[in-house]
Amino acid sequence: MQTIEPGSANDPTLVHARPELDRRAVLVATGVGLALSQSSVARSATPLAAATPSPMNPLGPLPPSWINAEVIPLWAGAPPEGGFAPRPVPPASPPGFIRNVAAPNLRVFRPRDSNRHGILLIPSGAYTFIVGTHEGAGTAEAFAAMGYTVFVLTYRLPGEGWSHRWNVPLQDAQRAMRLIRANAARFAIDEAQVAALGYSAGGHIAASLATGFAEPVYAARDAVDAIDARPAAAGLIYPVITMDARLTNPQSATSLLGENPPAALVAMRSVELHVTTVTPPTFLVHALDDLAVPPENSLMMLSALRAAHVPVEAHFFETGGHGFGLGSLAATNSAWPALFHKWLDIHLVQR
Repeated sequence: MQTIEPGSANDPTLVHARPELDRRAVLVATGVGLALSQSSVARSATPLAAATPSPMNPLGPLPPSWINAEVIPLWAGAPPEGGFAPRPVPPASPPGFIRNVAAPNLRVFRPRDSNRHGILLIPSGAYTFIVGTHEGAGTAEAFAAMGYTVFVLTYRLPGEGWSHRWNVPLQDAQRAMRLIRANAARFAIDEAQVAALGYSAGGHIAASLATGFAEPVYAARDAVDAIDARPAAAGLIYPVITMDARLTNPQSATSLLGENPPAALVAMRSVELHVTTVTPPTFLVHALDDLAVPPENSLMMLSALRAAHVPVEAHFFETGGHGFGLGSLAATNSAWPALFHKWLDIHLVQR
């Protein structure tokens, strides 16, 4: 029987995305950053390690770090909902853009010197594919270099046949956070100190987890599902927040909710409407010239968090567009990983 390496070009659960959906490529730009911040806590941050990896082509193949990472399946047996139906993929699809996810999983990127903190990393892809390159492996490598144990989530894509499609990404995110905590001792991390970090549509998942960590979106299967799924902190990088047609990313909204969703469903998955006092501290990043996900998404999340008196810090860069990942070394948006690292040092308690 042929052995297929998970995440390889031959893995039947990971098929790759259309090249014409390339607005998440790294955009090189220069400009001045506008920073807005609010925090009730301050202390000195851990010195920043050399954290920027070599540039990674977002349209290139998945790197060896991804292929060789330990893989943790999310679900024993079939995932919730059922109805998975793989979609045809053009032969010229970029190999690092993942589609047709039948079996969601976590890929583990371990640090050389652990700070005992974990990050659940959720890449983007407009709920149509998953960017495994710069937003997946590249970001995981960068934060592992800072001492974090990083768990990259390959989540199910809601438009691939799943029933109750609007619940599927949140199901996977809740289960992922619970599995990370269930395995905290094995990975030598503090189970209470696990943050969620998401890009674009992955930012919508991270924000949905931060506000809907206790939402009953699937029936418990085992003892893992009794574990708290609330992240200790959330980082939302050019996130989709609202499903309101006036300000959302249309492709993300359609992929998640389907065509012409009812108003109640739009409200259910518009994260800004669900922020409460128990939403975890949140860090926001957006470029003001983002044409794919309007910066108003982060602005409305900032407003909702401040109204709920949740600690929040936001960085709005003048330029950068969408999909810049870790940023360009020639632009101010490259500052956000170091800023997020310092901010996490404040909000993830050292124990």
